[in-house]
Amino acid sequence: MSHPVPLNVLPVAQWGLGLERPLLIAGPCSAESEEQVMTTARAIKAAGKAQVFRAGLWKPRTRPGNFEGAGPQGLQWLRRMKEETGLLAITEVATAEHVGACLEAGIDMLWIGARTTPNPFSVQAIADALKGVDIPVLVKNPINPDLQLWIGALERLHRAGLRKLAAVHRGFSWFERTPYRNSPMWEFPIRLKAAHPEVELICDPSHIAGSVDRIGTVAQQALDLGFGGLMVEVHHDPEHARSDADQQMTPAAYAEMLNALIFRAAVPTEGMSDRLAELRDLIDQLDEEIAQKLGTRMDIAERIGDHKRAHNVAILQPERWDSILRRQLRLAQQLGLSADFVRDLMDAIHRESIRRQSSGIGEPASGSPASVDIEREG
Repeated sequence: MSHPVPLNVLPVAQWGLGLERPLLIAGPCSAESEEQVMTTARAIKAAGKAQVFRAGLWKPRTRPGNFEGAGPQGLQWLRRMKEETGLLAITEVATAEHVGACLEAGIDMLWIGARTTPNPFSVQAIADALKGVDIPVLVKNPINPDLQLWIGALERLHRAGLRKLAAVHRGFSWFERTPYRNSPMWEFPIRLKAAHPEVELICDPSHIAGSVDRIGTVAQQALDLGFGGLMVEVHHDPEHARSDADQQMTPAAYAEMLNALIFRAAVPTEGMSDRLAELRDLIDQLDEEIAQKLGTRMDIAERIGDHKRAHNVAILQPERWDSILRRQLRLAQQLGLSADFVRDLMDAIHRESIRRQSSGIGEPASGSPASVDIEREG
């Protein structure tokens, strides 16, 4: 596999905005009114826990008719917020026109959202609009788990001359049933960091959790994995928020959560042997993710078995298993995994899947062909 080309981005402390690690960003999902922006910003500033105030002005909604943001008028609210509180301002941009309006209004930082990142045309248009501009840009992961699109967006901005870049992990839309709004899939930001250790990772625990009671847990997981900051949705009156009400914390709850978090040093101090422990923690996190995904896979296999029995279809489907194995072997080659390892792993998964699919029709006798020579899954 080819080695990625370093992006040569600057650390947060060198962005020239007085920021430092951990980077703490807080504010409402969307700017709804000047009063809402100012009330929330004052409370966040009073808590002394954030460096940057976030608020979406243009909100891409799945269906029309929902609140789509205050638009350009909200830029004046953010300017007033900056002047009164001293907090920096960041908002989302999805078009070149958004970029131009934000630069004219003196917005300090920008982020590219999860619905824009997967569109190379949109990202390129934003990158072109930012050529020659020295401004930090945060890039959220795409909605679906595609690491190359995430990295590609960072590369497009880097080619436009931007050096103050960071990646924001906000989880992925996935078919699995999980306790989260968006599956964290920690392996993706870990792989991004492995490919580009110079890029700082920021976690958006609000979009991963989907509810305030899980935000702290997700935030701590991110910090334990070495993330360099948090972007949390905070609203002075979440119950009446016009978007994502369930995942927005009150300023008081936000301050309480931060006080309870354990912030990790960016690197082990001299004389410490924490590096091994750090890597083992990453392994433990990934092993937990693997176990959860395997459990979900087996639940689905069991439902497939129920469906086959209901329609009097044989459990064993050789063509289906051959297709699965070929696909996994192609993927293994792309990821640098040995074919023997992937084949052994998939065979073990397959045996357990067949066992789950076969439940309810009687366990085969010990030593019978069904117990020792199960070869195909459908």
